[in-house]
Amino acid sequence: MHSNPGKTTQPDADMPQRRRLLVVDDNADAATLLSMALKRQGHHVETAFSGTDALAAAIRFRPELVFLDLAMPRMNGFEVARRLRSLPSLRHTRIAALSGRADPETRAATTAAGFDHHLAKPPNLAEILAVLAQGGPP
Repeated sequence: MHSNPGKTTQPDADMPQRRRLLVVDDNADAATLLSMALKRQGHHVETAFSGTDALAAAIRFRPELVFLDLAMPRMNGFEVARRLRSLPSLRHTRIAALSGRADPETRAATTAAGFDHHLAKPPNLAEILAVLAQGGPP
């Protein structure tokens, strides 16, 4: 009888599904911190620090979910979201806005721009995990 007690064929029920995530924020410290937290949760994470870099990374990486800062210079998060939504290869990608503002007007604007979620900065881990737990396309 041959057994391998260190190897299991069943996924661990406590482990979240590993997802492809893109974190975009012109604040390098904020982006890096969120990326590190997501990697510790077992996800494959790419990080971009501008709107143009975010678009290039999304086309190459095809993330399941993008955490996207709204207030970035040159190309803000609203424009990045509109461009992501225009690409057929990314139509199922979910987008979570990251904003210092959580007022009803800003939330309505993110919904109109194609965002699936709106998280006030800095998001707490419970909020991030709730967005991740929703899984799948919008």
